[in-house]
Amino acid sequence: MSSGFRSRHGGGVIAQFEAAEVSILRSMVTQVLGLVTPGETGDDPLERALGIGAAEKPTDPVLARLFPSAYADDAAAKEFRRYTEATLREGKRADAQTMLDTARPGRTELTAEQAQAWLRSLNDLRLALGTRLEVTEEVHEEIAAMSEDDPRYPAFVTYDWLTYLQDTLVRALW
Repeated sequence: MSSGFRSRHGGGVIAQFEAAEVSILRSMVTQVLGLVTPGETGDDPLERALGIGAAEKPTDPVLARLFPSAYADDAAAKEFRRYTEATLREGKRADAQTMLDTARPGRTELTAEQAQAWLRSLNDLRLALGTRLEVTEEVHEEIAAMSEDDPRYPAFVTYDWLTYLQDTLVRALW
């Protein structure tokens, strides 16, 4: 199993991944890419140029978690979403693509910029999976009490592994 990320002499980070780990990461990132479709903008050329899009909060709980409302006031939240969501979607897609392009079995070296993209993408993976699993703050206790025969066990262990990767990446960057 991966020993996580560590700082690389001269900048960036290094990790060692097994083929199965890369396969899991690639599968999950591909699923998130499928959810985070490109942001839609209006027909107006100025709206397209500025990335002005839809104002409605996503109905899918995962998308609602990945793109939370910025304001408690519904009108302000809609207006903010209208001006930001298309651009946010493109950023998440770019980060996911960076992970797909750089995840490989064996030694993986990332520049500081690629590592930041991985950090954001790992966060998105954790948010998506955690939302689907309805993860709470007691996740470690749940995993410890869960039988390995429980059909949810692999998903919870994967969530924990993603948390570990994110933690080691944060530590390696700072």
